[in-house]
Amino acid sequence: MTAVFFTGLAIGLALIVPIGAQNVFVFGQGVSLGMPRALWAVAGAGLCDTLLIVLGATGASALLDSVPGLRPAMLAAGALFLAYLGVRSLLTRPTELDGEDGDWSPARTLRRTAAVSLLNPHAVLDTVGVLGAAIAAQSAGTRAAFAAGAVSASWGWFLLLAGAAAAMRRLMTPGRRVWFDRASGVILLVFAVWLGWEFVHAVA
Repeated sequence: MTAVFFTGLAIGLALIVPIGAQNVFVFGQGVSLGMPRALWAVAGAGLCDTLLIVLGATGASALLDSVPGLRPAMLAAGALFLAYLGVRSLLTRPTELDGEDGDWSPARTLRRTAAVSLLNPHAVLDTVGVLGAAIAAQSAGTRAAFAAGAVSASWGWFLLLAGAAAAMRRLMTPGRRVWFDRASGVILLVFAVWLGWEFVHAVA
């Protein structure tokens, strides 16, 4: 069972660690909010991934493939939301950072993290499809251990990411924070364009 758990952990990390909108967002929350506030972003991302992994394990990947128009709708929604976050980050000014803490709330952080996690069709399809298929391929007695490994990979990675970002926060002057936000905005816009391009091809 231990070997199965670590196999699930390794596959989960292989899918989650590569740079993506979810990672950029969680890291940004660590820089912007520090600990323990960034833990709400970790919780949001971890809960969303856990939900998607469980759905994949119960066969939801077949549902995603069978609903007409679902994938284009996910691509369009994801592109629009990431474009909104990207433009918002690009327009960040030093004076806005001073009042950032006043706009913070656990519910707001959870909502935005859930949107980034669930409106990204690649993350959904990878988590539900790839991990779901991998869990289903295990014997009935080892599926729970494999799924637990995949879920642990998600929570552990996001916690590490937010912690590293919070540690960097001490080195961030307002000027550096602005440029960090703008760099994050560029990355998010790249993902938005990518999703938009796939949407065009999906409906063509």
